[in-house]
Amino acid sequence: MDAMTEEKRKLKERLLELEEQIAETKRRLPAHSVKPPVMMDLLALEDERDLVLERIERLRGA
Repeated sequence: MDAMTEEKRKLKERLLELEEQIAETKRRLPAHSVKPPVMMDLLALEDERDLVLERIERLRGA
């Protein structure tokens, strides 16, 4: 397996992990009065997910 294929596989694994963590964090959000630390966790996870998706797209184009 070449390095690019291995990197794509690792990125896709990380993407799945992030999606699970995002779903779990959303379940922790209360219906009212969202806690800032939980919201910050969610935003950080979503930002990392976006970066992973960007990297996967760049590898596809390479």
